[in-house]
Amino acid sequence: MARILIVEDTPANMLLAGTILQKAGHTLLQATDAAQGLALARENPPDLVLMDIQLPGMDGLAATRALKADERTQDIPVLALTAFAMKGDEERMRAAGCAAYVSKPLRYQQLLAAVDDLLAHDVGHDISHQEG
Repeated sequence: MARILIVEDTPANMLLAGTILQKAGHTLLQATDAAQGLALARENPPDLVLMDIQLPGMDGLAATRALKADERTQDIPVLALTAFAMKGDEERMRAAGCAAYVSKPLRYQQLLAAVDDLLAHDVGHDISHQEG
């Protein structure tokens, strides 16, 4: 299965996403802020990044732009995790380089479907929306 980096500052969301992905057979890397996530991604590039948009310090969109600007990490698909899924937010996520997003609260089937889709296809910058 895939190696997935989760960048999430809320312990309950980290636990939920991690549990879902581990039960599906994926290996996890975990970071609680953008700086730690960027360092992990550069040291040991994952197959996919799940990026919380609201992080302390550098937000998830700035972190995604940094990943996409680095040739070591530019091809890693980023799945945004967001509690905000309004029209303007989708455009900002697309502009930052997110391939898709999943709305919080996380739902088992929607998260796995989005992860499987990104791992199975080279989706580029096409935003797909998964919510319950």
